[in-house]
Amino acid sequence: MIFTLGIIVSFVVYVLIGFFLSRKVKSSEEYYVSGRSGSTLMITGTLVASFLSTVSFMGEAGFSYDGYPILLLILVIFNASGYIFGVFLFGRYLRRSRSLTVPEYFGNRFQSNKVRMAAAITTVLGIAAYLVAVTQGAAVLLSEISGVSYAVALLIMWAVYSSFTILSGAKGVMVNDTIMFFLFSVATYLAFPFIIKAAGGFPEAITKAAHLPARPELLSWHGITGSNAYMGTPWEALFWAVIMGLVWGAVIAISPWQSSRYLMAKNEHVAIRSGAWATVSILTIYLFLHISISTITTIKSDIAPSEKVFIWAAMNIVPTWLGVIIVSGIMAAALSSCSSFLQLIGSSVTRDIMEQARNKTYSDAQLLRASRISMIIISIVILLIGLWQPPSVMWIGYFAATLFAASWGPVAFSSIYSKKVTKEGAFWSIVVGFLGVICGESLQKFGIELPVYLNPVIIGVIVSSLALIIGSKFGVVTDAEKAFRENILQRPIIPEEAEEMVVTRKYPGYLMVSGFIIIIITFAFYYWPVSLAMP
Repeated sequence: MIFTLGIIVSFVVYVLIGFFLSRKVKSSEEYYVSGRSGSTLMITGTLVASFLSTVSFMGEAGFSYDGYPILLLILVIFNASGYIFGVFLFGRYLRRSRSLTVPEYFGNRFQSNKVRMAAAITTVLGIAAYLVAVTQGAAVLLSEISGVSYAVALLIMWAVYSSFTILSGAKGVMVNDTIMFFLFSVATYLAFPFIIKAAGGFPEAITKAAHLPARPELLSWHGITGSNAYMGTPWEALFWAVIMGLVWGAVIAISPWQSSRYLMAKNEHVAIRSGAWATVSILTIYLFLHISISTITTIKSDIAPSEKVFIWAAMNIVPTWLGVIIVSGIMAAALSSCSSFLQLIGSSVTRDIMEQARNKTYSDAQLLRASRISMIIISIVILLIGLWQPPSVMWIGYFAATLFAASWGPVAFSSIYSKKVTKEGAFWSIVVGFLGVICGESLQKFGIELPVYLNPVIIGVIVSSLALIIGSKFGVVTDAEKAFRENILQRPIIPEEAEEMVVTRKYPGYLMVSGFIIIIITFAFYYWPVSLAMP
C-alpha cells in the first residue's frame, strides 16, 4: 500500500506542475522549446531523464541480472560519450538554427519541405515505437506494485503523462524532467549500499557473485557463456556491446528526443555544460545500478521475468522508505521519457507535417490548439497499441532508438561538415537508412540469423551513407543552403560572453576529475573484489 501511495503522490505532483505551467504558456516557442530559457541544471535533467526510462531500469536491469552487467558497462562507456560529441558536433549548431523542431532544422538546412517531411515521419514512427515500449514498462511496474490489472495500469499511466504534457508542452516536460532526474538518481545511489549489504557486505557480495553457480562468469567481461547464454561467443558478445555502444552514442548525439533538448538551452554555453554533466551522470548511474543488480543474484537467482529485478529489490531488500523512492524513481524515469516522446511526436505532427502538407502557416493560438489536439489523438493510438502488443521493454526500445542512428546519423553530421551534400542525398539517406534497419530486423523475424557484424543498424548506416553519397551526385547546393550553413557555423556572441566562457573553460577539468573518480570507484567496487575471487 505504501508503494502505491508514493506513486500516487508523485503522479499528483507532476500533473499539478503541468497544470500550473500551462497557464504560463502563451506562445508556440514556450510550448515547443520552453522559451529557450533552460538552465544547465534543467537541460542536464531533461537530457538524462528523457534518455533513461523503463528500458534502463527494467529492460537493461533484467539483462544485467541475466548475466551481462559488465557488457552493459562496456556499452555505456561508448554511448555516454555521445553527449560530448553530440553537443559539440551537432547540438550547438542545431541550437543556432533557432528551429522549434529537429525536422524543421533539416528542412531549413536543405531548403526542402520533402526532407523536413521525411525527418518528421521517421520521428513520429520511431518515437511512437519507443513510446509504446516505455509506456508498457511503466504499466508493468504499476501493475506489479498496486495489484491492478495491466490494462488498468496502462490506462492510468497514459492519463498521467498525457495530461501534463498536453497541458504545458516543453515547459512542463523540462521542469518535471528535472524533478524526476533527481528522484531516480537518488534512488540508484542510495540503493547501492543497502543491496551490497544484503548480499553479504563488501567485498564479499562481489566475490560471491563472481563465483555464483546459477550465473557462471556473471562478472566476466563477456558475461555468461554456455548453454544458457544468448549472446553468442565471448568475442561476439563484446563486439555486440561495442557496436550497440557506438549506435547509442549516435542516438544520444542526434536523436530528436536528445538533440532537441539543446533547443531549450538559454545559450550555447548552457548546452555545452549540460552535455558534460549528462555524460558524468549517465556513467555513474549505470555503474552503481549494474554492480548492485549483479549482486542480487546471490540473494535470489530466479526472479521472473528478470525485468522486475530492481522492483523486487525495492520491495524485498532495502528499507521501505527507500523502496518507495526507488519505485517512484523508476516510474519517474518512465514518465519523463513518455512525456518527452509525446511532446516531440505532437510537435512534429503539427508543425512539420500538418503545416507543410497544407502549405499553411498557423498563428500561435492555432498552433497551440492543433498541437494539443494532435497529442490527444496520438496518445490514444499509443494506448490502444499498448493494450494490443505484448510488452517487450528492452528490445522494442533498442530497435526504435537504432532507427535514428541509421536514418539520421549520416545526414545530421554531413549537414554541418559537408559543403557538397544536397537535398536529394539527404532525403534518400533518411528514407533508405530507416528502411534498411526495418528490413534487417525483418530478416531476423523470419529466422534468418545475421552475424553480429551485420546488425540491422549497421546495415541501415551503410545503406544510408551510400544513399547520401549517391543522392548528392544529383542536384546542386543552392545559395540559400550555403547561407544557412554558413550562418550556423558562426558562433553567437552574447553580452555575458566573457563571464560565460570563463565558466565553460573549467568543464574539461571537471570531466577529467570526474573520470578519475569513476575509475577509482570501478577499481574499488569491481576490479579489486573480482581479483580476490580469482583462483
